[in-house]
Amino acid sequence: MLLRKLPGVSASGMGLRLSQKFVFLLFLSGLVTLCFGALFFLPDSVRLKRMFLSKSESPAVTAVSEHGAREQQQQQQQRKAARENEHPRVMTPGRGDSASTRLRPLSRRPSVSYEARTAGRARDERSRARAEPSRARDVGAGAARAHNDAVFGRQSRDAFDYGKFKKCLMKPPLGTDGGQPSDPQSRERRDKVKEMMKFAWDNYRRYAWGKNELRPLTRNGHIGTMFGGLRGASIVDSLDTLYIMGLTEEFEEAKEWVENNLDINSNGEASLFEVNIRYVGGLLSAYYLTGMEGFKKKVVELGERLLPAFNTPTGIPRGVINLGSGTSWSWGWASAGSSILAEFGTLHLEFVHLTQLSGSPLFTEKVMNIRKVLNKIEKPHGLYPNFLSPVSGNWVQHHVSIGGLGDSFYEYLIKSYLMSDKTDEEAKKMYYSALDAIEANLVQKSPGGLTYMAEWRGGILDHKMGHLACFSGGMIGIGADDGELAKRQHYLDLAAEITHTCHESYSRSATKLGPEAFRFDAGAEATATRLSDRYYILRPEVIESYMYMWRLTHDPKYREWGWEAVEALEHHCRVDMGFSGIRDVYATSVSHDNMQQSFFLSETLKYLYLLFSDDDLLSLEDWVFNTEAHPLPIIRQNCPPAREDAEEEAPE
Repeated sequence: MLLRKLPGVSASGMGLRLSQKFVFLLFLSGLVTLCFGALFFLPDSVRLKRMFLSKSESPAVTAVSEHGAREQQQQQQQRKAARENEHPRVMTPGRGDSASTRLRPLSRRPSVSYEARTAGRARDERSRARAEPSRARDVGAGAARAHNDAVFGRQSRDAFDYGKFKKCLMKPPLGTDGGQPSDPQSRERRDKVKEMMKFAWDNYRRYAWGKNELRPLTRNGHIGTMFGGLRGASIVDSLDTLYIMGLTEEFEEAKEWVENNLDINSNGEASLFEVNIRYVGGLLSAYYLTGMEGFKKKVVELGERLLPAFNTPTGIPRGVINLGSGTSWSWGWASAGSSILAEFGTLHLEFVHLTQLSGSPLFTEKVMNIRKVLNKIEKPHGLYPNFLSPVSGNWVQHHVSIGGLGDSFYEYLIKSYLMSDKTDEEAKKMYYSALDAIEANLVQKSPGGLTYMAEWRGGILDHKMGHLACFSGGMIGIGADDGELAKRQHYLDLAAEITHTCHESYSRSATKLGPEAFRFDAGAEATATRLSDRYYILRPEVIESYMYMWRLTHDPKYREWGWEAVEALEHHCRVDMGFSGIRDVYATSVSHDNMQQSFFLSETLKYLYLLFSDDDLLSLEDWVFNTEAHPLPIIRQNCPPAREDAEEEAPE
């Protein structure tokens, strides 16, 4: 039809005169030029461009998206290698793995059960999580650093007054005499714990220096995938333990390594939770104890690298982050791409202190937003399930546990209140409300009279208590004095009962060390009835409760129970070149798992040392301990009268 309307064209479509042909060609070329110009330059032409350009020719929309694509490809390769070579730290033993593989998990949380049963489901959930629109808001390394430089600024980083902070402490951090106990027996026992720390450290130094953990049987180091390329987990975790024990030479070499070798420009799957409690917590406590600016600079920079994990529709952070690119995602084993209560609920203490040191409110705003989400959502029977969607802000499963997947969320509520110098009323309200719900639904009494905390699965109780849940004796104890007046003694009694039950889980084993989980059903009490629950990986939670209960009551049984643990560790876990977990606490001839966990240095040995020290060593009047046992100071708006020795303690 077009040809018929042009001048000089016959109805039969026969030839044109030369001038007419020339005019027609000019018109046709102009038309084509106009069409393609509109195709490429009109505002809404992106989808049309894709029709004509091949994938290889398609330009990147932004430098950030191009960088993110490369990072996603690298992350997929790293995750594939990790799946082939090593199970994720939080996966459950007992999925048909060998005994050696089952003991590989290093998480402070207990093994996951139904959440990670099939690899296909995990891959599907990971794919769904990565396809969420909010991933588009994750920032690349360059954009993140530029944003953080604008937010934080060098002047704000230097705003914290360390000298003023030291004057606000009611007691010297190391006590009047390093916490030296007055009675000879406690001094001897404390010296033994110090010797254990030096032995563990020296062998790490000799065989695994710069790696994350020591493999004492094979005399080499372990890196793993949990820290996303970060190294030296045992070094950072040990800083404050070495310092309070007076291991000066060892502390200095650890400090030098952090200053010169701790590289946070890493790519890989980093657990937001583990990096926060170990690296951020360890560096924060090292700074507050020493005033050394290198620790402060490093921890603020590391804290900035964690912020992109919060770039979700709800502000609930995802569990995994690439510290280099800033991209984040949820664990593949976490149902429907959910975030884990114990992970996003165990950031508050460290992030508030990052605000203190950086001068930026951004860190505190991030964790306070988590509370807003939790306060808006309906809680079944007042309980907090372990899985929450960072996209919708809704619970994904109604599984409640005071052990793994939930534990330190509750711990950080009461400790946030204490760390605020008892001004954080919201944290206090959330904690006691949660504790009431726990008592009403989870706290049980066995036929033999043992008090324990069951797990709750959609209204059905599972009469199992994990080793990790044994921290709750200490938690309930330190919160007893701030509850309702009529319930304070009740809380202290409950704390003592739970601690007693956890001690029973130790005393009923052949090694006098407790299993990963123990049950109260089918006639069993405080005993592991499944092979997959019988291992012990140098965990601290029972000893943690001993330490708190000693400080609260000074009942000598807690020191005796602690010494029983020391003797068991020495007899069954000490090997030629360090300490190792064991595969079966009920076996008289132990089999070792060849792993000296970094939390053994940070928590287990530190809590034992504090148990046999005077109460003024890291006094609870001045300090709270994060969930990795790193001491963080109480933040006071109004300082008590200055101590005479405060000025001379301040760094030059």
